[in-house]
Amino acid sequence: MASKVTMYTTQVCPYCVRAKQLLKARGVAEIDEIRIDLDPVQREAMMARTGRRTVPQIYVGDTHVGGCDDLVALDQRGGLMPLLQA
Repeated sequence: MASKVTMYTTQVCPYCVRAKQLLKARGVAEIDEIRIDLDPVQREAMMARTGRRTVPQIYVGDTHVGGCDDLVALDQRGGLMPLLQA
């Protein structure tokens, strides 16, 4: 069973697109996207949960990976696939 991936996003976010492409390339079929540009309540929830204001904010299971750069760095260190397969 693969870990659930949750991503806080906005519609016009190149980093969100890049992060989704990387996750799909690693075999993630489904990403639970929370569009904070459509729902200000979710933006507040994201900031409370992560302490960050920028998107994307990515969770794999209960683990906060961070943003797109954090995701890429985790992948380059070889840490993404074990997390996705947990």
